[in-house]
Amino acid sequence: MLEDHAKIAAIIKQVGVVAGRKKLQKMVYILQRMGFPFREMFHFNFYGPYSDELSLQLEELCNFGFLIESRDERSTERCYRYRLSEAGESFISHYSGIIPEKDGLVDALSRETASFLELVSTLLYFDQIPASTSDDKVRALDTPYSQQDISRARHYITVLERQAQTLQFS
Repeated sequence: MLEDHAKIAAIIKQVGVVAGRKKLQKMVYILQRMGFPFREMFHFNFYGPYSDELSLQLEELCNFGFLIESRDERSTERCYRYRLSEAGESFISHYSGIIPEKDGLVDALSRETASFLELVSTLLYFDQIPASTSDDKVRALDTPYSQQDISRARHYITVLERQAQTLQFS
């Protein structure tokens, strides 16, 4: 059970700070789709794929004192930032190698906006249906995406998939 928590903490450690619950949800979903060993179940929600399990694990990591959650005061919306605490560093030291460190995928995702990751994760969620249908589903989301945004996201997915093929998970 705590292994799943350690995987989330390891992702946060790699990027230093994750700005937003939505962004973390999308990062974990995309990494899962790229073959990372996450076991959380996702369903489609208002902002794309969402996991109740992941939300609970994040809350538990904060309650255990392994993550520090702070409100981003620079944002006009409610946005939380997550970083690992000293206790969290100690916790994940027992799970070395649980997530490949500095493989590039985690860092690449962390540099993108939550909105773009919402688009990427939604396209991945609907990857079994024709592209035109999934494009329509994307356009139905709260965030208005252009065809250029969708094309960029599809290219980004291709790049991530190529990069993920080089990773080995135990």
